[in-house]
Amino acid sequence: MRWGTLCGVAAGALWGLVFVVPLLLPDYPAPLLAFGRYLAFGLIALPLAWWDRTALAQLRRADWLQALRLAAIGSITFYLLLTSAIQLAGVPLPTLIASGALPVAIAVASNLRAGRAALPWGQLFPSLGLILGGIALVNHHELQALQHSSASQLQDYGLGIGLALVAMLCWTWYPIRNADWLRAHPGVSSRTWATAQGLVTLPMALVGFAISWLWLQQDGLGFTTPLGPRPWEFVCGMFAAGLVGSWLGALCWNAACQHLPTTMSGQLIVCETLSALAYGFALRQQFPPTETVAGIALLVAGVLWALHSRGTQSPQAAPAAPAVRTPQHTATHPPH
Repeated sequence: MRWGTLCGVAAGALWGLVFVVPLLLPDYPAPLLAFGRYLAFGLIALPLAWWDRTALAQLRRADWLQALRLAAIGSITFYLLLTSAIQLAGVPLPTLIASGALPVAIAVASNLRAGRAALPWGQLFPSLGLILGGIALVNHHELQALQHSSASQLQDYGLGIGLALVAMLCWTWYPIRNADWLRAHPGVSSRTWATAQGLVTLPMALVGFAISWLWLQQDGLGFTTPLGPRPWEFVCGMFAAGLVGSWLGALCWNAACQHLPTTMSGQLIVCETLSALAYGFALRQQFPPTETVAGIALLVAGVLWALHSRGTQSPQAAPAAPAVRTPQHTATHPPH
């Protein structure tokens, strides 16, 4: 439980970094940022795949197809929507929608799917209520700031919010399906599964990047080179996002999924929200206002409540989490 929690917190801190990349490269369109990040992720996965080649060779066709679905929806589509939303509406609002509301969405969806193994709703509601209260406080401050915006700015904010909502749906689906697969294949290491997703991402990202650049050229909005006006900053930003925000983040998240039930690991995504907000305000060079700090405090309290209620649940009442076994002792499934 403690190890799973630490891995979930680490994944959130790493993922939070990718929320500020669109603001650091505002002159780059969202498609180039999204496909560039996952192109870098796929290239990083190539040497890692050679290191993990024995375990990867044991994956079946169905496993690779699942990795492809997870990468297409939970990685590329999600980040394409998120980068567009952030460039339209800034960091706080899309972060709170696409990431901050995820603990509630994932916990509710997971508990509904769990059937008899579900956590009692009475244990789940207090933590979810605190998280929702924190989201409402932060959103209230950000919405107040829109009162003096122009019509075009309000239109951009509205479109950004819509894109963030669709991104939230993508990432509600991803961690549940990812956790299902990992628990069905306990002999697969989190590193192997993160590398597998990187490999299937590479061809999709390569094609998407090429199409995006050609489309921008057709519209007269393209760059003179595929790397744009600031090639060094773009390459460094994409490889940092690919290594830290994709491979390392996925590795930590997969480890958390193997040690925690989805209702609990889903609430740890709040750490991604908190990290993204912290990085965003640091980039603005301002301290968050009182309402935002109060909202953040409620988010943290909600996660701590959830972890405490899970930790004090009696063995008879607790749903049985699948055992995490090492590859040497697993004979029922090939590595994932």
